Amino acid sequence: MSEGDSSTDPAPDGGVVSVDAPATRLHDGETEGHTATDTTDESALARLADSSLLTIARREYRLAVRSRWALGVALLFGLFTTAVVQFGASSVGPGRFDAVVATIAELGVYLVPLTALAVGYDAIVGADERGSLELMLALPVTKGRVVVGTAIGRAAVLSGAMLLGFVPGALLTVRYIGLASVGQYAAVALAAVLTACAMLGVAVLVSTVARTKTHALGAALAIWLWVALLHDLVALGAVAGFDLGSGAIAAAILLNPVDCFRVLALSQVDVVAGGFGSVLAQAGLTTPMVAAGLVAWVVVPVGVAAKLIQRRRL
Repeated sequence: MSEGDSSTDPAPDGGVVSVDAPATRLHDGETEGHTATDTTDESALARLADSSLLTIARREYRLAVRSRWALGVALLFGLFTTAVVQFGASSVGPGRFDAVVATIAELGVYLVPLTALAVGYDAIVGADERGSLELMLALPVTKGRVVVGTAIGRAAVLSGAMLLGFVPGALLTVRYIGLASVGQYAAVALAAVLTACAMLGVAVLVSTVARTKTHALGAALAIWLWVALLHDLVALGAVAGFDLGSGAIAAAILLNPVDCFRVLALSQVDVVAGGFGSVLAQAGLTTPMVAAGLVAWVVVPVGVAAKLIQRRRL
């Protein structure tokens, strides 16, 4: 038998069994090669999915920038802050700045959520009706990532437009009151932006479960009525009627992102105003706790929407 031939061993039935060690090593090498290739493919798919998520976010951002609503939001908040600061702080004095912040807090509870809901109510259902949602799903990305990317893109434009709208008010604040109040004004502006992103997340959730844009619009208006008007009435009635403790009051505040905004805004000055303001001192909430509550309102609705879109028929 030559060295190049495979060795054989006798079998119990009189036959032979071939023992080919090089072939076995080759098979093991192929298995390792397949494992390495599979790992590489999975990593490539993960990177591709991440890039697709960013692609969707950039697409939403570009569409929003080119549309009129981004400019409209900037102009709306520019006029709002200019009017509030001009009429509230034209008389120099720290007390006037307190009045400015209180006015922004009280009027912002209506304007901020309404703007965010208007921006986001058609994010998913509108794309579905236009047929662009199917095009996005043609990318190597899951439905959940489409929702997240859409929310990120719209939130970026909404935040930028609102911050731009707060700039005229900041300039007037410096003119009438001085640089000392800029930090407090910036904190109020950031609280408004965070609240808008929270309500945008709620709007994206509504848009995900709604079958038509009309249904989504109706649900968005109902949500605005609840967070801006009805929630405080129900909460105040419950506090007065059932003598609830501080824990229930804190829960009532955290369950409404608009109330979180009011707390964060009024925490910048020595003013307690508004229908729900009379019970804020009893809640025992700190500014970081309220800010964390708003962050949860930003993340949780979008996460729920990313799960529920799996049930949506396209």
